[in-house]
Amino acid sequence: MQLILCLGGYRVKSNLQMVVGIATIACLLASVPFAVARQATPISENFAATSIDLGLVVSDVDKTVAFYTNVLGFKELAGFSGDADFLTKVGLTDNQSITVRVLALGEGPNATKLKVMSFSQVPVSRVDQTFIHSAYGVRYLTVLVKDLNLAIEHAAMAGGKPIAQSPQPLPANLAPGIGLANYRDPDGNIVELVGPWK
Repeated sequence: MQLILCLGGYRVKSNLQMVVGIATIACLLASVPFAVARQATPISENFAATSIDLGLVVSDVDKTVAFYTNVLGFKELAGFSGDADFLTKVGLTDNQSITVRVLALGEGPNATKLKVMSFSQVPVSRVDQTFIHSAYGVRYLTVLVKDLNLAIEHAAMAGGKPIAQSPQPLPANLAPGIGLANYRDPDGNIVELVGPWK
């Protein structure tokens, strides 16, 4: 099959393969500026949010949700379920489905979210939570508050007890007037509340 092309005022006979080839080259050339523009963006500017969602596997979801909502003041959002086949394909489980309860710290799309789940059908090994240096991995969560006294009072009313000798003031050379109070969730994970303290 032949086509007649008009190139620069000249009539050129061409077959279909040549037209397809020219169209392919034109498409490739058109995509070059886009590809160059994507590579020019620093990777540090490629984040869609400035918060990190955390997945927390726990022994008792209800107790954990009660701790984070009642003692610390997180808000529970709509949860979701994960299909075993999908989770296996992405490497998160070995053919186990999950139901996740979602807790948020603050409001809006950039609020930090804690995704709480448990697995009753598989054995889960416990991590040594004695101190933050007792095991590798994520060892504690830091929650910044506007008023540490208020946070401590609220936690106490909900049955939360600071661990060791906290609260304590941070060293004056680091942050004068700022205190830190550490708590343990039902599985022993440490959560530190940090903020102005009198």
